[in-house]
Amino acid sequence: MMDRRQERRVTYIVLAVIFVGAMIVFASIYNTNKKNDQAVDKANQLSAELASAGLPVPPAQQIYNVLGDDGGAVCHAPANALVKSILYGQLTNGAAGPGQRPIIADNKAVQGVALIIKVYCPDEAADFQQVLDDLKYADVAA
Repeated sequence: MMDRRQERRVTYIVLAVIFVGAMIVFASIYNTNKKNDQAVDKANQLSAELASAGLPVPPAQQIYNVLGDDGGAVCHAPANALVKSILYGQLTNGAAGPGQRPIIADNKAVQGVALIIKVYCPDEAADFQQVLDDLKYADVAA
């Protein structure tokens, strides 16, 4: 029968082996390099689309860090009910609670998201365009 010191030593060794093994597995499957050729190409394409639409253009590095090569969360389900409710919630007067009211926004407010979807997930563009077509717009932004 082992004494307590040996039991603790065996326990610590087993836990250390499990911990080191888990770290090796996690390090091998964790991909920190979002910069690949496809991500850079799509970021450059989106930059060109934003510039031609007259919208502000963030640095390409920031675009591919956020959107990667697949569009990230933007392309997950851009026309589902949750995304529509978030979009509608952002097109408000900025108040909170009972004072919050919907507004008639400028189309520039949603044009950037439409361009992201056009570049990163063109198969979802038609569905998202239907969501945008249901909104009312006015020329209120400079």
